[in-house]
Amino acid sequence: MAEPTPIVFRGGGFQPEPRRWAPWLAFAAIIGLWQIASATGWLPALFMPSPAAVLDALIALIDSGQLFKHIGASLYRIGHGWIIGTSLGLALGIAMGIFSIARAVGIPVVSSLFPIPKIALLPLFILWFGIGEPSKVATIALGVFFPTAIAAASAVDGVPKNLIRMAQSFGLPGPDILRKVVFPGALPGILAGFRISASIALLLVVAAEMIGAEHGLGAFILMTGNLMQTDQLLAGVVCLSLLGLAIGLGLTSLEKALLRWR
Repeated sequence: MAEPTPIVFRGGGFQPEPRRWAPWLAFAAIIGLWQIASATGWLPALFMPSPAAVLDALIALIDSGQLFKHIGASLYRIGHGWIIGTSLGLALGIAMGIFSIARAVGIPVVSSLFPIPKIALLPLFILWFGIGEPSKVATIALGVFFPTAIAAASAVDGVPKNLIRMAQSFGLPGPDILRKVVFPGALPGILAGFRISASIALLLVVAAEMIGAEHGLGAFILMTGNLMQTDQLLAGVVCLSLLGLAIGLGLTSLEKALLRWR
């Protein structure tokens, strides 16, 4: 009797595997090519300073203390605006996902107001709240509110209905169904919305600071650009990139803590 032919395993694939060295290698290659292009004169120093010049400018800003002043001002505005906008957006989004009347009223309103560029409303907020911090915080809060509301409503609506019906069949009260089934099931979508809203907050704070602020990364980048100090300008851009990376890592840690059950 012939031996059975072993079956070839066709599984695997379509599943991300960690490649911790890949991003570092990519960054090193980009910076290395950038430095070579600057050293050989392919990139004029006035328009695109070398990574070494940007690093020197960054160190000088740290030594002078200006960098922390600008970062602190931007973080203050992002923190307050993001917390306010996220809290209100979560409340409306969850309500739209649960209650029919909230869905009927909220979806048309959110859909009509969401496409408006929020930075275009900053002059109006300045008239309402003044040139100080409230107008900038209000701009960020409004920009964060809509994507959070949409993400929360979609996440609640996307919870499998069979799980809710199963909980109802076991006689679980409504509040317990929300707490034990709906909210945990919607949490991944809500946290994904947090990532989008955090990126929007970072974009809006830069734009708002460029329009009317003395301190902040946006104001610093605008000032150095006007003075043609491109090394310091790129140092500010690097700080924005690192700030966005830090926010992303913080949200990743939050996801790991809240979604351990997965």
